[in-house]
Amino acid sequence: MPILAGFMVPHPPLIVPAIGKGGEEQILETTRAYERVAEEIAALQPDTLIITSPHSVMYADYFHISPGSKAEGSFRQFRAPGVRFAEQYDTELVNRICELADAEHLPAGTLGERDKDLDHGTMVPLWFIRNKYAKGKLVRIGLSGLPLTEHYRLGQLIAKAVESTGRRAVLVASGDLSHKLQSYGPYGFAKEGPEYDRRIMDVCGRAAFGELFEFDEAFCDKAAECGHRSFVILAGAFDGLRVKATVLSHQDVTGVGYGVCTFYPDGEDETRHFLKTRQEKIEQTCREKAAHSDDYVKLARAAIEAWVLRHERLVVPASLPDEMLTRRAGAFVSLHKSGQLRGCIGTIMATKKSVAEEIIRNAISACARDPRFSPVTAEELAALEISVDVLGELEPIESPAELDVKRYGVVVSHGAKRGLLLPNLDGVDTVEAQIAIARQKGGIGKNEPYKLERFEVVRHD
Repeated sequence: MPILAGFMVPHPPLIVPAIGKGGEEQILETTRAYERVAEEIAALQPDTLIITSPHSVMYADYFHISPGSKAEGSFRQFRAPGVRFAEQYDTELVNRICELADAEHLPAGTLGERDKDLDHGTMVPLWFIRNKYAKGKLVRIGLSGLPLTEHYRLGQLIAKAVESTGRRAVLVASGDLSHKLQSYGPYGFAKEGPEYDRRIMDVCGRAAFGELFEFDEAFCDKAAECGHRSFVILAGAFDGLRVKATVLSHQDVTGVGYGVCTFYPDGEDETRHFLKTRQEKIEQTCREKAAHSDDYVKLARAAIEAWVLRHERLVVPASLPDEMLTRRAGAFVSLHKSGQLRGCIGTIMATKKSVAEEIIRNAISACARDPRFSPVTAEELAALEISVDVLGELEPIESPAELDVKRYGVVVSHGAKRGLLLPNLDGVDTVEAQIAIARQKGGIGKNEPYKLERFEVVRHD
């Protein structure tokens, strides 16, 4: 049996009367929509409530599923300690999700719990649901910093686990929309805020789940959205199914967007395997791009494939252009998958006899030794986008005024500490941001003096 229904809901503590103390009246439309969601869940009589929450335990490279048999929580941090919850976890379903994740090499499980108490992203939906429906065990799942494609895969695994255990389950995707809708809001205003809300409500209102992948990460960050990954998990849970979507409400009066939608499966539809379609498109694009890439990128790709497939270090091909065999320079090799960074390792100055050797070494490190990521697998090779940046000479400068984020990379140094950032990166729009990121990468404190150097690069992609 597929998941009975899915629900997209916000989680403003204000909406709970004991917290809002009358302030909840300003989002009455959201309250009424929430009450309808709770009524629909009660009518379905699910065995299990699966809630994905941005405020549960979250890791950059792992989906945390709450362990144990039970959990409690209250709104004491919002000065309403009397509003309490005591929930039983569906351990069988949790175990099945973990088994499937292990089998399909998705980093998800019950390890690393930091706080057993229920979070407000879980409790706000529960407050409405428990007022209408007291039954049903809970599965609580946190988000991660992994790509949107991995969140979609998690949704697919949740659906498989529900079907294999025979559970009557609903999935509640908890998440606010943009936090930058009004100048008086908690995070101020950004033009990306209203644009995010408009787009997400349109996409969810049409159940056009494939379009969720098209939200650029930098755009989402500027909009200060909260629940996008939660919504993508929900989308994955309905992979291959027609979905009847209904928008119940959308408000932005507090400067934060609150959207409420319902989703009901309506039979199989082979055209709605959105992740498969996206992966096929990405792989086709990568094949076309690889076919037209220059010798620098082809060398990096060949080095990566030799290492990943055969664990062999590529020998420098004699057929390369002379400039790659005789020139010495620092080089960075960057890997992207589904629009997100998958690895990046480089050298500021030459460490090898030729730039070709520099590329081979750094390509292997980028795919296998970047401490931020697990090693690239053979299954990922077809979808990898590869770029090579060859660095020019470092040039000391006196002030940030001599930088240009599009033209120059920057090296920030304090004693032995050094941080580098390449030029022309998505989401890095100002010199101040460029320097701040480079300082952070180098472990240079805010109050520590620093020196600046700039460099130009030739990018091959």
